[in-house]
Amino acid sequence: MKKISIILTATACLLMAGCQADYFSPGAMENGYPSIDGDDYPQAGDRYSEYSDNPFIETRTQNVSTFSVDADGASYANMRRYVMEGSLPYAASVRIEEFLNYFTFDYEDPADGSPVALNAEVGPCPWNQEHRLMRLGLKGKSMNPSSMPDANFVFLIDVSGSMNSKDKLELLKRGLMTLVDELRPTDRISIITYSGNVTKLLESTLVSESLAIKSAISKLVASGSTAGGAALKMAYEEALDNYIKGGNNRVIMGTDGDFNVGVTSTEQLVEMVQDYASKGIYMTVCGFGRGNLNDAMMEEISNHGNGTYEYIATEDDMTKVFVNERSEFFSVANDVKIQITFNKDMVSSYRLIGYENRVMNNEDFENDQKDAGEIGAGQTVTALYEIVPQEGYDLAAAPDVALFDVRYKETLGESSAALNMDVKDAGAAGLSSELSFAAGVASFGMLLRQSPYMGTSTYEMAYELAENGLAYDPFGYRADFVNVVKAASKLVR
Repeated sequence: MKKISIILTATACLLMAGCQADYFSPGAMENGYPSIDGDDYPQAGDRYSEYSDNPFIETRTQNVSTFSVDADGASYANMRRYVMEGSLPYAASVRIEEFLNYFTFDYEDPADGSPVALNAEVGPCPWNQEHRLMRLGLKGKSMNPSSMPDANFVFLIDVSGSMNSKDKLELLKRGLMTLVDELRPTDRISIITYSGNVTKLLESTLVSESLAIKSAISKLVASGSTAGGAALKMAYEEALDNYIKGGNNRVIMGTDGDFNVGVTSTEQLVEMVQDYASKGIYMTVCGFGRGNLNDAMMEEISNHGNGTYEYIATEDDMTKVFVNERSEFFSVANDVKIQITFNKDMVSSYRLIGYENRVMNNEDFENDQKDAGEIGAGQTVTALYEIVPQEGYDLAAAPDVALFDVRYKETLGESSAALNMDVKDAGAAGLSSELSFAAGVASFGMLLRQSPYMGTSTYEMAYELAENGLAYDPFGYRADFVNVVKAASKLVR
């Protein structure tokens, strides 16, 4: 896929796509974007990588599609902040797979002792009535926090001058304080800080000594430049020095991504995180703020570091990542790859929606040396394919559409194991609640990207599809999405 690195300026942001005039609720804006002056435009200076949308592929030339899972949620949280502040996001910041995987879907836990469960369905495609929509689902086995292995967390905290704001370091400090209260006495925390210098602020400390940990957190102050590369190496070495065999060993980075001292190239950082990932150290990258957000770098290093990338704009985001979904920090399935083999007699062509930077060569599916994404305890991963049926596709016959294959490693370094299931069309039935919600999320993402494949998508369509998918919503994130779609519809020209 074509990849272009983009540094946003205020002028570029004002030229972003988003011209659909579809107002389905009262109060829609009549004068386009909110009035934001020059340097105050919230996206100015942020950096993204742009990928062209996956195209339709004809099954007569290639009926096999392979990709790595991606459990990140940063792109969605980033978009939501833009919308709630009164602007649409730049198209390059929209990664539909991260919109989908921000949400937990109502998938059943594994019942056969496997760490991962599969499910799938095929139904109508809302934005093209001649097509079908296939949803693929995976769920990592759920674990009670009390039964999880001990954690060895190294917090790598950016305290450079660019982090000196309420929505960056101060927000991060409050979130860390909350996390300390959620962890068990036998878990361990270290803190490494970096600005002009790299400092080990807190040696690895048992959470039973929570007062000492909180005292260290309270001392975090932002100033100076950003020696990110050297700090990353120190954090990994700290994690190795306190490595817990069979435990949850993870570096958790909090930054706006503005590395400007020391190792700064993404290629060098990727090489570093891959090396430590092979030693069993996982990574979570949490992005903060506006103006210096190096989204491109943070997504890249998390992808290669056996990690995830989240964007934090509010205390609710901190609660989601560090409290409600904390079990997902523990990986139950590693290097998870998906391969779909389409039935040529039933499917004329297909398109993977999103995952543009996760597409793999088909021969890499069984190659255990090829890195792929991780799935945490209780975590769900969702993917969608838009399908063009062959002539004679008979809904009444519940046709076989594809074979859904998955490979994963329960433990890093081991040989991969295989799972598979046949995917059949649901026939004339309408959209299930889960497929309706997923379709609404994808439709909305395509609108924001101004995707050439968005068909008849409208903001009203995305709203209605999502609203019909609210049956499962344990923390209210889906209901919030419906409100985000409604707010975004008022920002289009």
